[in-house]
Amino acid sequence: MELKLFDSELKVMETLWKAGGDLPAGQIAKILQEETGWNRNTTYTVIKKCIAKGAVRRSDPKFQCHALITRKQVQSYETGELIDKMFDGSRQKFFASFLADGELTEEEVKQLKEMVSGLEK
Repeated sequence: MELKLFDSELKVMETLWKAGGDLPAGQIAKILQEETGWNRNTTYTVIKKCIAKGAVRRSDPKFQCHALITRKQVQSYETGELIDKMFDGSRQKFFASFLADGELTEEEVKQLKEMVSGLEK
């Protein structure tokens, strides 16, 4: 299973995740036509790419699609890729860069401190 998904594939996955993980392909096509203007062929092509990557399972009847990966799995993979690519694999450099812009609210700072404190326990 490949967790590297392109933006178009993420749109299909987001649609499935919002629906709880299962939808017929026709319903996905209808939703994405309304949201993005894609035609049915475009949606089906992207669904097939997701199937080829192991992100979606197809079953019959009605070309039922089931998400095989979670949003959290994709987020973890993408975050790791970003850290490897832009910060030499260093989470510390990533976090320092994130904090350097200084645009966090007091509430966000408090929440981050709580997260870090939770890691120490």
